[in-house]
Amino acid sequence: MSTDQLTGDAFLLEALPERWRSLREKGPVRYDEAQGVWQVLDHQTVSTVLADPAAYSSDLSSLAPTQADFETFTQGNFVGMDPPEHRKLRTLVSQAFTPRVVHGLQPRIEAVCARLLDAVAEQDRFDLVDALAYPLPIIVIAELLGIPAEEHRQFQEWASILFGGDQLGEAPDMADLERALEAIAPTVREMNGYMLEYIRARRADPGDDLTSRLIAAEVDGVRLEDQEMVGFVALLLVAGHITTTALLGNAVVTFDRRPGDVAALRADPDLLPTAIEEVLRWLPPFPELGRRVSRPVVLGGCELPADALLMANLGAANRDPARFESPDVFDAARQPNPHLTFGHGIHFCFGAPLARLEGRIALRMLNERFRTLAIPSYDDIVFQNPAVIVGVRHLPVEVSRF
Repeated sequence: MSTDQLTGDAFLLEALPERWRSLREKGPVRYDEAQGVWQVLDHQTVSTVLADPAAYSSDLSSLAPTQADFETFTQGNFVGMDPPEHRKLRTLVSQAFTPRVVHGLQPRIEAVCARLLDAVAEQDRFDLVDALAYPLPIIVIAELLGIPAEEHRQFQEWASILFGGDQLGEAPDMADLERALEAIAPTVREMNGYMLEYIRARRADPGDDLTSRLIAAEVDGVRLEDQEMVGFVALLLVAGHITTTALLGNAVVTFDRRPGDVAALRADPDLLPTAIEEVLRWLPPFPELGRRVSRPVVLGGCELPADALLMANLGAANRDPARFESPDVFDAARQPNPHLTFGHGIHFCFGAPLARLEGRIALRMLNERFRTLAIPSYDDIVFQNPAVIVGVRHLPVEVSRF
């Protein structure tokens, strides 16, 4: 897809929310003839689907195009697994990626953020994605995994290819997906090879890093095999950082038109966590989650056959008036805020605490460093393909200092 089609403020701030709103108004469940999928659109029904892995499976392998490199990648990707396999991998990973580990990253996140902002200290205009939103989370996760600093740029390039969506339209069909998989297969193959070699090296010479802790993790006498670790480490490194990248870009775009919210956050940084939750509700980076119907079900008054493909639309559910007061109003102080951006149930996003921590630190430091931060021209913003991720690819900003 040409990035020329995804520029300007109307896309992210008007067209996409209007699409979610119009979809939701058609009922909680509807069949999309063009794409051949069932759309689930209200908060309650989406929550029901995500909380029932027995009826709504995360394993889409029987419905998706096959590709050898992706089959290798998915062996350790528990996002696409059901119980009991999911429980085994998630339990093993939980032993290494603990809340204490995430909390302990705060000083390092602050240091990386400071270094990245120092690099643009003499510039009054820079691309916020290139300068901060992309490198910050990839550096943090790579360091957490023990990957050498000189390799960080490589993973940023891999993520850009995997999540660019340049081969997809905004409403891709199966043929589009097959072409996209074929196009990015060499990148997946290269990444798999790198990961496998790195994991084997760490197994031979463990250190004080997450990869080594994953190797040592054990549940009921079972440990992760090298190939399973490839999928998980790649998932954490590539998919794990892209959510923070999208969150930071979406926050800056959202707050740019809300100077009152910016002033309040500058005056009281303790308001940031609540404001970040509203950004996540407002613009979920991954607005749809796919599920396979494992047995015939009745959902929202509709009969869904076994093996039907279902898309739980988080963007629409997050603006459900039955769950949120004034859902189409951005409220930086909204509490409670039961958005579904990080999912629900057993597949609740594993990296959510890290994304929230990185977002809070980065936005706080931007407010501390710059007296003003503004988007000079919305025509210069380049958005990601919303069929893959809701976020910005390029975000030129102008700043002034204290």
